[in-house]
Amino acid sequence: MTENSGTEKSGTENSRNAKLYNRVIGWADMPEAELRKGVRRRVYSTDEVMVAHHTLDVGMDLNPHSHADFDQLVYIAEGRCNYYVEGIPHEMTAGTFLLVPRGAEHYIEPLEEPCVNIDIFVPPRADFAKSLTYLDDLP
Repeated sequence: MTENSGTEKSGTENSRNAKLYNRVIGWADMPEAELRKGVRRRVYSTDEVMVAHHTLDVGMDLNPHSHADFDQLVYIAEGRCNYYVEGIPHEMTAGTFLLVPRGAEHYIEPLEEPCVNIDIFVPPRADFAKSLTYLDDLP
């Protein structure tokens, strides 16, 4: 058995995958960015999938929005919230998932802290790329 450097699977040495194969990275290893009042984000991404970790405070600034190009898979890791899709609240607790269809207006309202929301995007979101600069520093 030989060690795979990652370039065989990814097809390019400049891919994120080449730096991430066989590397353990924890949420605490990733920089946390404050997006707006009560919202902090950490992001992990391969070339194919992106995972965004959001720590949310009760009373945070709400942000109704939609995505025309992709669905959004939501997972609540801690806490309790209402997750609104097209104006309809869905009560979510730790361990629950919700699939938000592309084009649907949605937002989250934490009901208790800590509220941790994990979002999964396929393909990775280009507008989150600035959150991945820490990967450039990996050997």
